[in-house]
Amino acid sequence: EGSPYTWWVGKANEKHYYWGGSGPGIQKCACGIERNCTDPKYYCNCDADYKQWRKDSGMLSYKEHLPVSQVVVGDLDRPGSEAKVSVGPVRCQGDRNYWNAASFVTSSSYLHFSTFQGETSADISFYFKTSASDGVFLENLGNTDFIKLELKSATEVSFSFDVGNGPVEIVVRSPNPLNDDQWHRVNAERNVKQASLQVDQLPLEVRKAPTEGHTRLELYSQLYVGAAGGQRGFLGCIRSLRMNGVTLDLEERAKVTPGVKPGCSGHCTSYGMYCANGGKCVEKYNGYSCDCSKTAYDGPFCIKDVGAFFEEGMWLRYNFHSPGTSVKDLVSRTLLSSADPEITAPDLNLNKEELSFSFSTTKSPCVLLYISSYTPDFMAVLVNPTGNLQIRYNLGGTKEPYNIDIDHRNMANGQPHTVNVTRNGRDIVLQLDHYPPTSYSLPATSDIQFNSPKALFLGKVIEIGKIDQDIYKYNTPGFTGCLSRVQFNQIAPLKAALRPTNASSHVHIQGELVESNCGASPLTIPPMSAATDPWHLDSASADFPYNGQAIGDGVNRNSAIIGGVIAVVIFTILCTLVFLIRYMFRHKGTYHTNEAKGAESAESADAAIMNNDPNFTETIDESKKEWLI
Repeated sequence: EGSPYTWWVGKANEKHYYWGGSGPGIQKCACGIERNCTDPKYYCNCDADYKQWRKDSGMLSYKEHLPVSQVVVGDLDRPGSEAKVSVGPVRCQGDRNYWNAASFVTSSSYLHFSTFQGETSADISFYFKTSASDGVFLENLGNTDFIKLELKSATEVSFSFDVGNGPVEIVVRSPNPLNDDQWHRVNAERNVKQASLQVDQLPLEVRKAPTEGHTRLELYSQLYVGAAGGQRGFLGCIRSLRMNGVTLDLEERAKVTPGVKPGCSGHCTSYGMYCANGGKCVEKYNGYSCDCSKTAYDGPFCIKDVGAFFEEGMWLRYNFHSPGTSVKDLVSRTLLSSADPEITAPDLNLNKEELSFSFSTTKSPCVLLYISSYTPDFMAVLVNPTGNLQIRYNLGGTKEPYNIDIDHRNMANGQPHTVNVTRNGRDIVLQLDHYPPTSYSLPATSDIQFNSPKALFLGKVIEIGKIDQDIYKYNTPGFTGCLSRVQFNQIAPLKAALRPTNASSHVHIQGELVESNCGASPLTIPPMSAATDPWHLDSASADFPYNGQAIGDGVNRNSAIIGGVIAVVIFTILCTLVFLIRYMFRHKGTYHTNEAKGAESAESADAAIMNNDPNFTETIDESKKEWLI
């Protein structure tokens, strides 16, 4: 009915149903494309199901889907059926000019080259990627003649020129945005008979040249790549620019041109490490940003915890499958067969998981997290009645679930705690707060595959069917406290509930979910080891301080501390009072000047001295006498 039994998994963990020699979206092998398969009813030689060996092979060359990380082969139940699969190495090839690129970081940036010599024939090709909606790629002018390529809008590329018969413009319109920050190829040609423009694999746009008129393109200015003549220039990356078979060295010219950078590596090479907690660095032409969509964090650098407070009885469920998925849909997606379609499970089986979150609570027992399945398999993180943490796995093959008990710490103490659980096959690694990771191993009889996960629950388990007896007891009254940065593999259920994302439709909440970071800050002081911690009662080798002279009990010790604090406070108050008294009753002196009397009415300082100083007056009187010699 069209559901393939075999596929391969490529980049981004996506399934692909095409094979070597074919292309994306085509469920065929090379023989199906060439119409020479062993059995013309099928599109692959191996589908013929002959008793002789048949072979399908070819190159997978669609870069965006590579490399191949997994091949899944079904149809294994029939006796006498065999298959051999081999995957060759990834091969990368090309030339230096193919990646000769420049980044235009401002809309006024440009590179200039010598005049384009394309009088009767012009063949221009290049690749571009941008997040801007418009901008000029390149332009060369003459007196009236010109040639220009530009991004007119997010979905339009324009090729325009004038050879003396009036401007001609060819536009290619794309059904999808071209400013998606992905590489797109432009190929423009012009000769005396016609002109054409093609973008990616879109249909070729062709314009016939007039039968009479001018045919030669006469240009005299320099060739501008980017902004020209005051127009808004291209903002983004251009690479592999070829003009009439000659590749322009964009990188070398960009090294000596302000506003243009050689290559197209951007800022993530230098600053990508600042995107924390699995955030992905996204190139911008004047910087970078962090994509936190695949993490349980938020903020510009993916370091802000996303958490919530859970009241008693509240719970959250995250469905791994989209709402509205019927049992029939699930059955059609499986390679397994069952007599009872109600118990047939989807083909999502896990050999490894990564779980991380933080929490704080004062109530026990409770269910922190529970992952159900369409089978008896489950995983749970619990706080037992004594306040200790327990990780519980049931993957089949054992009579009882496998438990990991952390029985030496009370986790229901109201303090934030972090939990990290990683399972790979039979091996489990648990890290709690800042303590060293501890390794565990599933029993030898246990299965290692978590079959068909169904939903993830936080706070309480509301699931149809049989539930583990202990978990059922812990369900009442439910979790009360804070949960933060919950992440299971690539799923962040709390973030999906509190932030509008594509995954929000998978979430169902009972009660009012209030965003809070109360469970987000684990203790940052690493714990002391038992051997060096003097207050660790189980440490036989530790020496207590003041051994033999220790204060008899905690009450007397506290009293001594309080008494010392009171003495310091009283001493400080007395010192302050002494200072105030000295300030208030200090000796008040007089201020005396030798200012001459009558100085207020004198016209100047000299006049005041002359009027009041007797010596000065006598000198003046003596000077009034006349002498006859």
